[in-house]
Amino acid sequence: MRHIISILIENEAGALSRVAGLFSARGYNIESLTVAPTEDPSLSRMTLVTRGTDDIIEQITKQLNKLIDIVKLIDLAETTHVERELMLVKVKTCKESREEIKRLADIFRGKIIDVTNNSYVIEMTGPSDKLDAFVAALDENNIIETVRSGPTGLSRGEKGLHL
Repeated sequence: MRHIISILIENEAGALSRVAGLFSARGYNIESLTVAPTEDPSLSRMTLVTRGTDDIIEQITKQLNKLIDIVKLIDLAETTHVERELMLVKVKTCKESREEIKRLADIFRGKIIDVTNNSYVIEMTGPSDKLDAFVAALDENNIIETVRSGPTGLSRGEKGLHL
């Protein structure tokens, strides 16, 4: 099962390396990882996506909690949450395909953010399965390049990951 682990971590050199090292030392895979400072400049919020059984995820969270840099963490799979992912996709276009690709982007609520004579760059946000569906709807021969942020999320309601 996929788990999104949201972590408050001290914003200092080597903290990310220690988290990544914990995963590699135990043979666990990180599917995606995003890190950015929070409203408190001494803390960063790390969102890590991994897969595993409940026992494996429990082991991961216990090991993460032992790291000195970790202030607090939550497994969003255990709560109701909102998650989004950002994707930029560059597609080949020609005179005949431009309108079709524009309509497809509109259907998926994407935005065309760059236009050249032969390509569009489309920005799209949403759940990962929506982005997967958009990519599947495109002709794979027209996809030049794709970049995705990986999922990030927040728990719903008044509770949050803060001190």
